[in-house]
Amino acid sequence: MGYDTDHFPILGIQEFSENQHKGCDLLFNELNGERSIDDPHKHDFFIINLFEHGKGSHTIDFTEYKVEDHQIHLVFPDQVHQWVIEKETIGYQLMISRDWFESFLPSLRFSASYYQNHPVIQLTLEVFETFRYEFQAIQNELKGEKVFWELIQKRSELIGLLVSKSVEGAFKDFEVYNSNPIISKFLHLIDEHFKTERSVSFYADKLNISANYLNIVCKKNLNASASSLIQDRILLEAKRLLKVSEMSVKDIVYDLGFYDHASFSKFFKAQTGMTPSQFKE
Repeated sequence: MGYDTDHFPILGIQEFSENQHKGCDLLFNELNGERSIDDPHKHDFFIINLFEHGKGSHTIDFTEYKVEDHQIHLVFPDQVHQWVIEKETIGYQLMISRDWFESFLPSLRFSASYYQNHPVIQLTLEVFETFRYEFQAIQNELKGEKVFWELIQKRSELIGLLVSKSVEGAFKDFEVYNSNPIISKFLHLIDEHFKTERSVSFYADKLNISANYLNIVCKKNLNASASSLIQDRILLEAKRLLKVSEMSVKDIVYDLGFYDHASFSKFFKAQTGMTPSQFKE
């Protein structure tokens, strides 16, 4: 298991590919029966899980979701996840390497942050059948003597478009996220700069708007202030690092740009009601 610079236990796609093609960019797995990931970890690839029959729970970035029949579950690179799936589960899984994920991303037509807020999508039986057909077509292609990778790539992009279509209108905040491009751009910028930049004005400058206007857009659309969205991202990273990294609390304080241990503890406790050490346990 490799550790990269941010000290997470990170599983690369090659860890799963011993029976399949070396250097491959997409893996297909069947999910049959009981399995569990007890210790949260993160992957450097994208995962699409399709459940035909599902029972259990799947925790993605510290939010727990029920595993049920006819669902899609998405796990993005760098998200932390763990699950407990019961024995009657039948499902299919695609793992898409980080390289391919970059070219796959446009087929997910909405912002990554939107899908990360809604990683579990309930499907009708009819839509589920369409997904299953595509998953099985990929599985069959991978079994061939000579794999036609371009066809697999196109089929995976088609699955991305089917995900986009299934999501559209499925969640109440769909319009909010996708009608105002400022929101998705702001969330994307936070992802890039949250370790070093805390001020709303930094992000407003990047977006060529005033800090006041950015705040108004966030409050109107997401019912949250711009600064609270920045803090939410810092908190998520703090939780990820505390739970699944080898880093000491002291290193995490430094990594996340806090002045000292006390200021980090105060921030963390105000947000979660726990000290960092309590959460780590």
